[in-house]
Amino acid sequence: MREGGRYLGFCMGGYLAGRDPGFGLLPGDTGAYTATRGASVRTADDTVITVRWRGRQRHVYFQDGPYFALEKAADSTVLATYGNGRAAAVVVPYGAGKVGVVGPHPEADRSWYEDAGLTNPEGVRFDLGHDLVAVTTKGIPRR
Repeated sequence: MREGGRYLGFCMGGYLAGRDPGFGLLPGDTGAYTATRGASVRTADDTVITVRWRGRQRHVYFQDGPYFALEKAADSTVLATYGNGRAAAVVVPYGAGKVGVVGPHPEADRSWYEDAGLTNPEGVRFDLGHDLVAVTTKGIPRR
C-alpha cells in the first residue's frame, strides 16, 4: 500500500487495520463501538443502526463493528459517524496508497437482513459501500 495500493476493511477488516491487534494501517486505532459511551447498541447481535454518512442520516446493517479513533492531526476523510460522534467510516492515506475502513456493513444484501429477521427502513441499498470504495480507489490509474 505504501507504493500506491489500497486496503478496504469492512467490520473485522476495519478492526484489523488498527494497531492492537492489527496491521497498523491507521494513524490511530480501533475499538468496539458497542463499548463506547452513548452507543445506540450494546450487544453483538445483528441489528440496523443509524449513522450520519456525509452529513445525512442513514440506516445500515451492523454486527459488533469498530469505531476509528484517529490521531487529532491525522490526514483523513471521515465519511460517516455513529450517533455518539465516533468515526464509523474513514479513508486515510498510507504512503502513496489509501486505507478505507467501515464499522457497519454497507455491503449487506437482502439475504443478510432476511437471515437476521431485520428490515432497513431505507430498503437495501449499496450506495454507501460504493462511496467508500470510490473514495478509497480514487487515483488508481486505469489500465
